[in-house]
Amino acid sequence: MRDLAATIDHTLLRPDAVRADVLRLCAETVRYGFAGACVAGSWIPEVVRALGGRGPKSIAVAGFPLGSGSTVAKAYEAETLVGIGADEIDAVIHLGLAKAGQWGDVQADLGAVVDAAAGRPVKAILETGLLTEDEIVRAAEAAVAAGVAFVKTSTGFGHGGATVEAVRLLRRTVGDRARVKAAGGIRTREQALAMLEAGADRIGASASVAIVGGVS
Repeated sequence: MRDLAATIDHTLLRPDAVRADVLRLCAETVRYGFAGACVAGSWIPEVVRALGGRGPKSIAVAGFPLGSGSTVAKAYEAETLVGIGADEIDAVIHLGLAKAGQWGDVQADLGAVVDAAAGRPVKAILETGLLTEDEIVRAAEAAVAAGVAFVKTSTGFGHGGATVEAVRLLRRTVGDRARVKAAGGIRTREQALAMLEAGADRIGASASVAIVGGVS
C-alpha cells in the first residue's frame, strides 16, 4: 500500500470545499503517505501548515480548470502560489491555442509559468480527452520544450479523464524528458495500477484513500 500511496497526489478541487475538508485531506495525506496534497491556490497556506514539512508536497493548480486566461495572469498566479508555499504547480495549457495548432504559443504560455514557478516542478495539464492523438503528441512536445517536469492527462473537470491509451502515448512521446501524471476519473486500485503499468509516474485522485485500501 505504501509504495502505491507514494505515487498519488491526494486531490481536493471541489469548488464547495471548506477548511475542514482541506484539513481532512492533509491528515489523510500524512497518514497514508501520499506524494502530496493538491488543492486550489487559496488553500495552500492551510496545507503548508497542516503538512508541517513532514514529507508530502503542497500542490496548487494554476489556470484551472480552463487554461484560457492570459499568460500574464497564469504566470502571476504561479508566482504567487510559490510565494505562499506551493511546492509544485499543476497548470492547464491553453486549449484554444492547442486546437488551433499554435504550438509555439502553447510553449510560450507554459514557459512563462515554468519561469514564474522559480524551479518548483510544473505539471502541464493537457486535457487529453479534448485532443486528437496528434494534438496530444504536439502538446506534450510543447510542454517539454517549455521546461515542465510532468505532462498530465486531465483536470477531471473536462471531457473524459485519464485513459491507459493516453498515458501510453504520453510516455512514448516524452520518454525520459519528463514524467507523466494520470488524473481524472481514477477511482479504484485497479485503475491506478493500470495507469502506472502504462507508464504513469504519478496519479492524481480524490478517491486516494479507497485506492490504497482505506475506508472511502
